[in-house]
Amino acid sequence: MNSPQVTPEVRSEAPAPSRRTFLTGAAVAAAGATALGFPMVAKAQGPITMRWQSTWPAKDIFHEYANDFAKKVNDMTGGDLKIEVLPAGAVVPAFQLLDAVSKGTLDGGHGVLVYHYGKQTGLALWGSSPAYGMDANMLLAWHKYGGGKQLLDKLYKSIGANVVSFPYGPMPTQPLGWFKKPVGKADDLKGLKFRTVGISIDLFTGLGAAVNALPGGEIVPAMDRGLLDAAEFNNATSDRLLGFADVSKVYMLQSYHQNAEQFEITFNKTKFDALPDKMKAIIENAVEAASADMSWKAIDRYSKDHIELQTKDKVRFYKTPDSILKRQLEIFDEVLVKKSADNPTFKEIAESQKAFAARAVKWDLDTNVQRRMAYNHYFARRAAKPAPKKS
Repeated sequence: MNSPQVTPEVRSEAPAPSRRTFLTGAAVAAAGATALGFPMVAKAQGPITMRWQSTWPAKDIFHEYANDFAKKVNDMTGGDLKIEVLPAGAVVPAFQLLDAVSKGTLDGGHGVLVYHYGKQTGLALWGSSPAYGMDANMLLAWHKYGGGKQLLDKLYKSIGANVVSFPYGPMPTQPLGWFKKPVGKADDLKGLKFRTVGISIDLFTGLGAAVNALPGGEIVPAMDRGLLDAAEFNNATSDRLLGFADVSKVYMLQSYHQNAEQFEITFNKTKFDALPDKMKAIIENAVEAASADMSWKAIDRYSKDHIELQTKDKVRFYKTPDSILKRQLEIFDEVLVKKSADNPTFKEIAESQKAFAARAVKWDLDTNVQRRMAYNHYFARRAAKPAPKKS
């Protein structure tokens, strides 16, 4: 059988590419890969940046704590996330931080939960109450392991706050405050124009004070102008940096109004949820690392300024009388009943804290040895021994 005839059109083949043509095509392909493929892998858009604000003046150690947290995150993410922290008032006033973060005006912030007391009174239970005898670290233990986190998420959802919240950084017991003269009894507080925040407003109102809630940076100027007779803020270092010793020389230490407060780190929830899971995990672990570091730094810095206030600034320290401390607990009991009746969420949080404190505080008291005895043994001045009698 004869082979079929093949037309020239079918038999015709494209000429073999020259080496020049091949190289040109390879170059185009490589360029296409660079233009189309690599941006999908490489960080073409650069790091994720977040603009934050604290509720603290730039000179306060609290603003330093905010920057400490940001640096930990920036370092731990290798620069893939960069948080810039601005001081109070740079974008919004201190008491408007929650709204600004929720709306996305700010990507996040550093403050305290009690500053949002006006939106939901239950928020004040993360700091401005006797906390049933718990200190701030125990309250953080309740938050993480005793149901507090779930209650806070529920509370924020109920007020429509679009935030992710991380309480952290246990604060030592806060002083009763700065006064013109020592406070010897509860009646000495009656009629005083006094600054505090959170449930402490109810507590000091119950003691007869006329309370005005002001952010940290406004307290000393108000005292200087006579708009306040007395005020509390937080600790020896903050109080010294903010200039309290310039307007008062009487510092009353120990109080139940805020003996278990901690800081709060907030992220805009929409922005936080959009982060890669690995970055979220880094942030969560950075919160706990910053919490421990903050508590250690506080011990170092506060103890130094505790001495400097007395030696350099000539401030006189007094312990708050037990009669006032006892009266604070009695008034808080009254506030607790009223707030719980008005606000079911407040009641739920308070009952959860009380159940945790019943076992945690008992364990603490039964287990940890008293520090006063050891301190007196090593550091308290001992009475000079009488000279031995001559025989």
